[in-house]
Amino acid sequence: MANNIYSKKVIEHFQHPHNYGKIKNANGIGEEGSLVCGDVMRLYIKVGKNEIIEDVSFETMGCAAAIASSSVMTDLIKGKTIKQALKINNKDVIKKLGYLPSVKIHCSLLAIDALRAAINDYLSKKTK
Repeated sequence: MANNIYSKKVIEHFQHPHNYGKIKNANGIGEEGSLVCGDVMRLYIKVGKNEIIEDVSFETMGCAAAIASSSVMTDLIKGKTIKQALKINNKDVIKKLGYLPSVKIHCSLLAIDALRAAINDYLSKKTK
């Protein structure tokens, strides 16, 4: 595949993102952005009993790869425990998307950074 072509999965998640929008009463919110490209991701998680992520959604302003990475990441963590979600990395996101051009790999890292930020937000509220 040429380095500037998106996979079918990237296009699919960009055109029809999963779990897009806000969650009212989210108990964890994470936001990450890139000064280089201007992408901004906000992730909302609703954590229930046994620290299971019962609901997750995102708002991303950015390119197709950023939106697709956010969408796939929400699919990967929904129904997982916090501990399981923390084990997910950008390679898991890329694998689920099939392919990302090398210049867009930072989008998968932003999605994981937003996830970590949302989990940290949840954990900091929980300990208060």
